[in-house]
Amino acid sequence: MNRRKIYEGKAKILYEGPEPGTIIQYFKDDATAFNAEKKGTINGKGVINNRISEHVFTRLSQIGIPTHFVRRLNMREQLVKQVEIVPIEVIVRNVAAGSLTKRLGVEEGTTLPHTLLEYCYKDDALGDPLIAEEHIACFNWATQDEMQDIAAMAIRINDFMSGMFAAIGIRLIDFKLEFGRLFDGDFSRIILADEISPDGCRLWDMETNEKLDKDRFRRDLGGEEEAYQEVARRLGLLPEESDADVLDMEHHRAKKGK
Repeated sequence: MNRRKIYEGKAKILYEGPEPGTIIQYFKDDATAFNAEKKGTINGKGVINNRISEHVFTRLSQIGIPTHFVRRLNMREQLVKQVEIVPIEVIVRNVAAGSLTKRLGVEEGTTLPHTLLEYCYKDDALGDPLIAEEHIACFNWATQDEMQDIAAMAIRINDFMSGMFAAIGIRLIDFKLEFGRLFDGDFSRIILADEISPDGCRLWDMETNEKLDKDRFRRDLGGEEEAYQEVARRLGLLPEESDADVLDMEHHRAKKGK
């Protein structure tokens, strides 16, 4: 099928959707870190992230969080609503890790006194710099009302996801969210966009603190494929042992098709 590519990012490709106002989101196996300075591949990552993101977005919509997700189309693609992306990444932190530990000298693994929301300006060329709400207002990247909606949704999403992961023995350390404007005539409302997967979350096993996310790739720990599969398996998305074989077959088929 000859589809028009709209955009290709580090982990996904966006294609024109089958009807107006829709987009097809294709999940790649490509992995990047440190603002794409480190590049690699995690076999089957796109398939797992598609399933996990579908699951999380579906559950979030059930508790009243508006999202861009429509439905999963196949192993690597999902249909989403077309939105105007707000150029802000929202980082939700429950435990000190990653850049926070480097910036503020806080020991990794320190539980924060309360959930911390941080904002970054979405610009790969600039390395997605950390910004304050004053920057957002000054450059009109989002209105005050939009930021209130974004912050309120981020806290609700965190509360829900923390419980969802805790129930399967996983500690939600931090995660990234993106939001978009869904237009209806001149009126627009803020909805959750992009994806939620181990690519953009730090997920630690509650008993062992083993990392079940992209930090395995960032830090050359190995076992990335197994970590992503473990998250999907605990969520009940890969219930059978043979699913790993299906992923391998799908990966070889995709390579032969290129």
